[in-house]
Amino acid sequence: MIMAFSSSCPKANVLLVLVIAFIISSGHLMVAFAAGNFNQDVDITWGDGRANILNNGQILTLSLDKASGAGFQSKNEYLFGNIDMQIKLVAGNSAGTVTAYYLRSQGSYWDEIDFEFLGNLSGDPYIVHTNLYTQGKGDREQQFYLWFDPTADFHTYSILWNPSNVVFYVDGRPIREYKNLEGVGVPYPKSQPMRVYSSLWNADDWATRGGLVKTDWSKAPFTASFRKFSANGCVWSNGVSSCSSSNSTNNTWLSQQLDFTNQKMLKWVQKNYMIYNYCIDSKRFPQGLPLECTVTKS
Repeated sequence: MIMAFSSSCPKANVLLVLVIAFIISSGHLMVAFAAGNFNQDVDITWGDGRANILNNGQILTLSLDKASGAGFQSKNEYLFGNIDMQIKLVAGNSAGTVTAYYLRSQGSYWDEIDFEFLGNLSGDPYIVHTNLYTQGKGDREQQFYLWFDPTADFHTYSILWNPSNVVFYVDGRPIREYKNLEGVGVPYPKSQPMRVYSSLWNADDWATRGGLVKTDWSKAPFTASFRKFSANGCVWSNGVSSCSSSNSTNNTWLSQQLDFTNQKMLKWVQKNYMIYNYCIDSKRFPQGLPLECTVTKS
């Protein structure tokens, strides 16, 4: 982010510095984007007219009614990537609905990296449900509340996936990290290319309070909005990665890990907003917690 300061107006400079400091201290970090265009970047895959690309490709909306939801996928497949999407979630009584945003490979032993936003009764907080599958096996859920209203405006949800780690971000703040621990026998998604997917669908059998609160179809259609999709990734085509011939200086994210400041942010989120962590759910794993939960992480 480049900022211009004016020597002729020192008060304005001070104000600008104060605003920047407030943004950083509040945890609402600004994320820069390359301009994307949904017309060029994605394919609408289902919904029978319930998915719409608007504003010359700048906005995409998904709608859900009692008959169907809708979804789209990226045109490209990626083998590692730094993926950003701005989403404004379903407002009001969204109980029973799920807005999903994730990476997934093909086949019976797929890899997958999930954001799922579980709808709520009006006034209750959204739950951000995260999961990670390797070779068709998931059961790695962590859930969080958010520190803002995700229906009032667009917010940035990001996935960093490289050979070292997977990191989930909200507005530039890390909320979850999954390290590559293959050295101690923990599977890691590194060999299957994945597309970016998103969908809006009904899951009132489990999404809100374990399925106790059902979808109120009198509130339909439910709508989620998307913008500023950015995929800085290694495009996989015909068995070849675009990163193999790229200038490595343009792919610094391929070796990116959380520094000290981001580790502090991660701990703050997990202390204050995490509401479920599979790694401490011993009742669910009576034979012992998953290996990645117990090994020492450097």
